[in-house]
Amino acid sequence: MRATGGRRVQADSEGGESDLAEVVVNDGETVESALRRFKRKVQQEDIIKEIKRHSYYLKPGEKRRAKQALARKRNRKKQSKMLD
Repeated sequence: MRATGGRRVQADSEGGESDLAEVVVNDGETVESALRRFKRKVQQEDIIKEIKRHSYYLKPGEKRRAKQALARKRNRKKQSKMLD
């Protein structure tokens, strides 16, 4: 906590791990502005993406097929940009 007497707001991505998005609410700062900073920080640290990725189990073969599909999509996109 800071010496200014601010409060800490935290989001834990995996129930107790060290991946925390932390925002110190300064004196005189509105809760809305602190919440905006917090949401921006959570988005930048990809906490939501990690939670969604770990919310269900993918078999290794399914994971490999998904990875290959993303690679094909990237290559198609790259090829279309090269043609334009």
